[in-house]
Amino acid sequence: MDITDRWAVNKTGDLQYAFFNGVGYNAWENIWGIWNQVPGRYAEAIRRIRMIYRQFPDVWSSAEWEPHYPVVQQGVFASKFPGKGQTVYTFVNRDSTQKTGLQMEIPYKKGVKYYDLWNGAVLKPKKAKDIISLSFNMEGNGYGAVLELKDAKQEKDLLPFLVKMHNRAKVPLNSLPANSQTIQQQIIPIAKTKAVQTAPEGMIAVPAIANYHFETNGVMIEGDNLPNEVGVQYTWETHPQRAHSKTMPVVGFYIDRYPVTNRQFKQFMLATNYQPKDKHNFLKDWENGAYPAGWDKKPVTWVSIEDARAYAAWAGKRLPHEWEWQYAAQGSDGRLYPWGKNRDTTLIPPADTTRAMREPANVDAYPKGASLFGVMDLTGNVWQWTDEYVDEHTRSAILKGGSYYHAQTSGWYFPQAQELNKYAKYLLMSPGMDRSANIGFRCVVDRN
Repeated sequence: MDITDRWAVNKTGDLQYAFFNGVGYNAWENIWGIWNQVPGRYAEAIRRIRMIYRQFPDVWSSAEWEPHYPVVQQGVFASKFPGKGQTVYTFVNRDSTQKTGLQMEIPYKKGVKYYDLWNGAVLKPKKAKDIISLSFNMEGNGYGAVLELKDAKQEKDLLPFLVKMHNRAKVPLNSLPANSQTIQQQIIPIAKTKAVQTAPEGMIAVPAIANYHFETNGVMIEGDNLPNEVGVQYTWETHPQRAHSKTMPVVGFYIDRYPVTNRQFKQFMLATNYQPKDKHNFLKDWENGAYPAGWDKKPVTWVSIEDARAYAAWAGKRLPHEWEWQYAAQGSDGRLYPWGKNRDTTLIPPADTTRAMREPANVDAYPKGASLFGVMDLTGNVWQWTDEYVDEHTRSAILKGGSYYHAQTSGWYFPQAQELNKYAKYLLMSPGMDRSANIGFRCVVDRN
């Protein structure tokens, strides 16, 4: 058994609960791609607790466990874990002030020795009649552990452990940092294409704009406890965050009128004989290298961001940055949908809420849903790949446009983002795991 509070920065309560009850603790740092590093203070507490647990592995499942064993000082709580020839007492100090001196009084037992496990020291009990007193120190919000040893044969194995704990105790836990550490993200650069003066076939010209107000918000439902960790970090920001706003210039470019279709991707496959290194789930709805009949105009799916980049490179194109995609869909008036400010379900494919997901719509099925620039099929059909971000531990991609599939069970795992000013952060694991029946892409070309 173990416990955790994944979003907590201060781990004191959880660690004391675990140590008091003799159970494990799950140090969950990478929370679905959101980094919540265990601060040094709590990491060291975990190491010391682990050392005690491993030194005495049998006592924690004792049928004679006695929680709330009597102690002397207010704010201190103890548990008794009897074992064969030995008993371990765990202590937690729930007060923020240090507790020194007398901590517990217990019945005298002949031939028994006592050790301060947390501080790595031999205890010298004081006897008065049939009661002995044990004194040791505990930090504010700290821990303690005492061993009652009846079997002298076990003492030899104990001494090296005490030395290790003594050395660790030289550094007070409260001297170590307790704050969360934000880690920086970097955007994966997207190389410019060869700039052209006229729109390539099937592409729409998007004019330059000097002051585009780019505003976007992540739809991740958790992580509010860590506002400097959740979301992504754009190049102009100092830390990851959920909500973003910047007035920025956008140079002109050309963008595909429609998402890349199965027919177009088939042409790429025939021309290049492209085979990804990780073939798992690649073009999963195709059979023997062919897409289903009648799917010529449906957006190609079951392609990873690497597959999409390979197609784009072959076509002399690239994937769009998120702000390019959003500007092409939104124009300069901040509208929420390509057609205007109000949601209109007649301009996008109907939602699929079944367990058997149907195929996506043709990319030209809803021409009235076009943007001001004439770009089609931007929202409500399939998600579309844009930028990728990395940090020391994870990779993630920004998906735009939402999809027609609306999961009804645990839909909170991946909320919809059909509004243009929203994005989904998609944790990247491997190409095979990243491919989805609900993710496609479109490309851009740079302008002179």
